Amino acid sequence: MRKAEIKRETKETKISLKLDLDGSGEGEIDTGIGFFNHMLELLKKHALIDLTVKAKGDIDVDYHHTVEDVGLVFGQALNEALGSRKGIARYGFASIPMDEALCETSLDLGGRPFLVMLSPMKHMFVKDFEVKLVEEFFRAVSVESRSNIHLRQVYGDEAHHVCEGLFKSFARALRSAVKIDPLEKGVPSSKGVL
Repeated sequence: MRKAEIKRETKETKISLKLDLDGSGEGEIDTGIGFFNHMLELLKKHALIDLTVKAKGDIDVDYHHTVEDVGLVFGQALNEALGSRKGIARYGFASIPMDEALCETSLDLGGRPFLVMLSPMKHMFVKDFEVKLVEEFFRAVSVESRSNIHLRQVYGDEAHHVCEGLFKSFARALRSAVKIDPLEKGVPSSKGVL
């Protein structure tokens, strides 16, 4: 069973998260941040994972702690659900158009964390949500899931569309990477371990 349930509580946030990699896009999202909820809804739907997130954070200060900590917990859950990573495809890539925007994700679940996010819109806002927080979320996911994530805004001039494209392309890349490959008899690495 490729599932995980993680809880994290600090002075800044309280988060509970359930993840099922072999789901169908079900679950409830409640972070207290409307736009972030929307992005996580897209993630679970397009990755075909079941994801339930309940987060309470110091959003009266700003959104940073909540977004980053949800990323940490999601990354921990992903790492736990993957287990030894035996039999997974490991790599995923997706290029997603969203109206005038085009975004891509290349993903390696190979055990080494690294994030690259290329977007000239990092310091723009969707309502009161800074696009830079997308990078903070995925950095936390990368570290805790031990994954190499490259996100790229190829083009686009509407920040909402760019964020959607980044989350959807990550979701589709994740969907490919976590699949069980019937040809892979062990861990997908020449080292024999991930």
